[in-house]
Amino acid sequence: MRPKQKDTLLKWRRQRAIALLRSGLSYRRVAKLLDCSLSSVERWQHTYKEKGMRGLWSKPIPGRCPKITRGQKRILLRHLRKGSLAAGYPTELWTLKRIAREIGHLFGIRYHVNHVWRLMHAWNWSCQKPAKKAREREEQQIQDWKDRVWPHIKKSQKVRGAPGFPR
Repeated sequence: MRPKQKDTLLKWRRQRAIALLRSGLSYRRVAKLLDCSLSSVERWQHTYKEKGMRGLWSKPIPGRCPKITRGQKRILLRHLRKGSLAAGYPTELWTLKRIAREIGHLFGIRYHVNHVWRLMHAWNWSCQKPAKKAREREEQQIQDWKDRVWPHIKKSQKVRGAPGFPR
């Protein structure tokens, strides 16, 4: 399994293995020094013989191209910063479903909610959950109860004795 390190570190590691092999160390010794498998050292040596040092460079990991371009991401971010009320939603809350819907409206691209989350995470946007409060809630009565009744119900702090003595 490929270690999760930066490409430059992986390239350095492979080139170091070749340098150690060229200095006369055995495959096993190089593998132990670099904390990698014996088969990796052998594979690096084989690649070096066939392609030279350039063959040891990391190759990009292929993947699907993003559906949304950088320019579209900038447009989307500006749109989202205006707020969901400006986009016609009844509350000032951007949900992943709403953002996916907006991507569809703006660019004609269908985005799954999980992928929308990846976009938001890349922008350091956090999940937010609205506080749920009853519509019938009477704030003044709640505050009065907290001020008058709650202190009498709440347990008072016990007075602690000297340390080491049971209470």
